[in-house]
Amino acid sequence: MKEFFIGVDLHKNQFTVYMMNSNDEGTYTVFKTDEAGYKSFIGILEQSKQLGFKLNIAVESTGNTRYFRNRIESAGVIVKIINTMKFKVVNESINKTDKRDAKTIAEFLKKDVLPEAKLCSEESELLRRLVNVRSVMVSTKVKMKNQIHGILLGMSIKTKNGQLNSKKGRLQILDQLKATNNHKIIELLINNIEDIEKNIKKIEEEMEELTKEDRAVEILKSISGTGKISAITVRSQIDDIKRFDHYKKISSFAGLVPWVKCSDEKKYYGNITKRGPSELRVALVQMVLGMIRCKDEKDNILMIQYRNIKKRKGSGKALIALARKFTKLIWTLLTNDELYDKEKLSKEIYLEKIVSMQENQKLKDAA
Repeated sequence: MKEFFIGVDLHKNQFTVYMMNSNDEGTYTVFKTDEAGYKSFIGILEQSKQLGFKLNIAVESTGNTRYFRNRIESAGVIVKIINTMKFKVVNESINKTDKRDAKTIAEFLKKDVLPEAKLCSEESELLRRLVNVRSVMVSTKVKMKNQIHGILLGMSIKTKNGQLNSKKGRLQILDQLKATNNHKIIELLINNIEDIEKNIKKIEEEMEELTKEDRAVEILKSISGTGKISAITVRSQIDDIKRFDHYKKISSFAGLVPWVKCSDEKKYYGNITKRGPSELRVALVQMVLGMIRCKDEKDNILMIQYRNIKKRKGSGKALIALARKFTKLIWTLLTNDELYDKEKLSKEIYLEKIVSMQENQKLKDAA
């Protein structure tokens, strides 16, 4: 069968295409990322299909990849999305041009050795955007509060912890500053903080509306100490649990696994990789902290493990270690479609530990 292997180097304003046939002969074309550009490219694809060519297209994962894929697949052509983290040939090339990158993608596509990435669902992408916007707003609010604290400190005015979190506390501060030059600055900052809080509330309402019938969010919220924002954040990042055939892949995806370097007889384990969405790592740590605060969970197996690790390695490493354990808990609950059960959790981990000890003992006996 006649085939075309098409490498696409996609950018904000244009995309470069290299169309290579089975004899390694190819041509370059540059299209604008506007309606005319997409129509022109799709027209070429349709003509190639009419001539009996099988079309294979690959493009790197970037900001506008989803739109590109949707437009091309609407014409009946499947697009392969490249995992850029595992495909360094393009990024680390010495002679890097759009044409060369497109050709390299086409060549690797023909050999069928491109590492593939899966785009999340459009619903998950919307949730991720809402989570990110909320995070930016919360960060901005904190910065404004710090500005107020700094101004008050310069005036030798002491504030109580959390005083800026309530309307009453903010009014008290404004009353103290009525006769000072800083009154207008503080008033402006407080008004901005209140506006941001209103917008944060709207975003949270939209997030709840989108996930009100989401089974994954319901399961995540059943874990003791897990709030709605943490549950929605984890749900948006994981997307479909079927993407992960093992809980360790979620740990890796979240960047909670250590760097490993093994050569000859030497093995080195470093800090966690931190590769992957930081929002997911933060949400997992928040879930751990939430469970730590729950009085009813003080004696569960996870909290016992947390306290043991904390004694040996400190609270920071204990939190990360437990966050990694939470990925297994989350994967198990979502895969089995079941709510959190403290007693069942402790029993399963205990039995798993016994099995592991028995297996280790068998290995020692065999040696």
